[in-house]
Amino acid sequence: MKAYIVGGAVRDELLGISVADRDWVVVGATPDEMVAAGFRPVGKDFPVFLHPGTHEEYALARTERKSGRGYKGFSVYAASDVTLEQDLARRDLTINAMARDEAGGLVDPFGGERDLREGVLRHVSEAFAEDPVRILRVARFAARYAFRIADDTLALMGRMVEAGEVEHLVAERVWQELVNGLAEPHPERMFAALERCGALARLFPELRIDERALARAALAGAPAGVRFAVLAWPVEESAMRALCDRLRVPNEERELALAVCRCRNLIVAANAADPAALLRLFKCADAFRRPERLAALLFAARLAEPAADIATIEQAFASAASVDAGAIAREAPSPAEIPGRIDAAREAAISAALRG
Repeated sequence: MKAYIVGGAVRDELLGISVADRDWVVVGATPDEMVAAGFRPVGKDFPVFLHPGTHEEYALARTERKSGRGYKGFSVYAASDVTLEQDLARRDLTINAMARDEAGGLVDPFGGERDLREGVLRHVSEAFAEDPVRILRVARFAARYAFRIADDTLALMGRMVEAGEVEHLVAERVWQELVNGLAEPHPERMFAALERCGALARLFPELRIDERALARAALAGAPAGVRFAVLAWPVEESAMRALCDRLRVPNEERELALAVCRCRNLIVAANAADPAALLRLFKCADAFRRPERLAALLFAARLAEPAADIATIEQAFASAASVDAGAIAREAPSPAEIPGRIDAAREAAISAALRG
């Protein structure tokens, strides 16, 4: 029985990146032998075990065979006769198909170290085409490392798209890969990769990508939810709602993106000479109940439309938010008059602050 560190931990160590988590592959062992050695079984689809001391994951070496459409359509074979090279051969990219033995020696049967040095994302084998998630993973790695995609790998991705494989992806998985890619240092490269292989129009037909805005978002350290809102900036609300419905986008990211679509024109038109329009913007954004959403909305707007006068909007909101709506409500002659009186007071506060 031999154990090897595999995958991302080896890749990142060669890149000089701090390694937080390590995955291990065990060759020459059975599940019973792993349990007898004190490992705790946790795998559902194939044999994975937790080390009794470090609690790191140890998976038995395995092979996979395509048995259906989509990324779950595989049958797995994990047994003591599966070699390390066979296990590495099922992986997506050469840079992820390396291992280190317990003495620290590098096992690199597919040239992953060379591709790391040269900054190339290259598929290990034609088995890459069996899992459509790998199209998104390659695009995400392009966003992480700014590596180029090998011509033959890009061509294979294109053939997978033409064969309709991406239509079988589970919505939640597409969203997870999307949001992970948005959080990478070069998110615009993810969409460029997807466009080059034809997957962008199939997966995200509603989007019109502004690569410069995404690059600004990454440079500013914007969270992934704000970066998703930047994607929404040029999109009509109905189209963005359809995208969010299809991908089952979580509520927080969904509502921020839709707020961008609803409020975009008010943000662009905002100016100090029109307090009423500024108040309409704050009501459109539900800013008095959700000031944190307005802050995220304006962050996205600043990245998507640098010419927008965000400073004026922020100053106006600070003034409007200082109005004591509770006191106005208590002094109003009737409940019906409360909303109008609060709006008038907030508009007056905005006007006074911006004049000064």
